[in-house]
Amino acid sequence: MGKCSGRCTLVAFCCLQLVAALERQIFDFLGYQWAPILANFLHIMAVILGIFGTVQYRSRYLILYAAWLVLWVGWNAFIICFYLEVGQLSQDRDFIMTFNTSLHRSWWMENGPGCLVTPVLNSRLALEDHHVISVTGCLLDYPYIEALSSALQIFLALFGFVFACYVSKVFLEEEDSFDFIGGFDSYGYQAPQKTSHLQLQPLYTWLLPCALPGCRAFGGWTDGCYRQLGPRRAGASPGGSRSDCILGRLKPPEKQT
Repeated sequence: MGKCSGRCTLVAFCCLQLVAALERQIFDFLGYQWAPILANFLHIMAVILGIFGTVQYRSRYLILYAAWLVLWVGWNAFIICFYLEVGQLSQDRDFIMTFNTSLHRSWWMENGPGCLVTPVLNSRLALEDHHVISVTGCLLDYPYIEALSSALQIFLALFGFVFACYVSKVFLEEEDSFDFIGGFDSYGYQAPQKTSHLQLQPLYTWLLPCALPGCRAFGGWTDGCYRQLGPRRAGASPGGSRSDCILGRLKPPEKQT
């Protein structure tokens, strides 16, 4: 029961992680955040691998899944520090999330709850093919939304890591208890031997009286008829399906003096 409850809990956490990752992937696509998009894709693949390993009792897949969760926690911790501008990180100077290919920010910057976007016309800060906007009235600024999203990912990853280690440990103990490499020898198992219902006997040669025409005696030798019979059952009378005879000469037994 404990093993089943652990597996079910791990599958449930993996499903929650999968839903959260897909939701985050959608908003990162809308905001052209290429670095998070790549990380989310790898995370989705790792979560699917974890679900498969849990269902199919594959401890190695669970170990890989747990190892990825360690990296995933580190990545989300970096995102929190980036959006909250911890240390030397600055959103105005660093465009790490877009690989420095564009000036796009988070999708939540303009579409946050209660945000009002106002275009700024004839602004000297506007670059070529870009425009400046003013965002006001947000109930929650986009850096805090991104930080909360990463915090949720860390929460799910920590629980997934704990249950992945527990379930993989249970699977490894079961593999050690069952001597798979030695087969069933440790349990006294012996493979059944193939037996034949038909017992074959050696090949017999029966000497029968010669019934062919032209059979006669001459020179102390007597022509005889040999009938070759194939394997037969023990106790059966001479005979068989073969009817071909081979003429040969059989020397009569010597008389005792």
